[in-house]
Amino acid sequence: MSILWAIKETCNNKSDGHLERFQWRDTRPILFTTRAEAREYITERYGEFRDRSDPSGWRFPKPVKVMVQLHETS
Repeated sequence: MSILWAIKETCNNKSDGHLERFQWRDTRPILFTTRAEAREYITERYGEFRDRSDPSGWRFPKPVKVMVQLHETS
């Protein structure tokens, strides 16, 4: 088990309701070892949108602490 940082996106609008999801790249979640690394990634990728309001209801992504655990399947 590992404690890492992920990027969480949230949306709240009339058509979809409240949505929360983690960002993925291909088939893997985007994970970081420190909160600072996650914040830097968000700033580089979404910095220009920080102060804009999104009419579709998406909020600025934020770093969240996650627990990662692997389980073997048959």
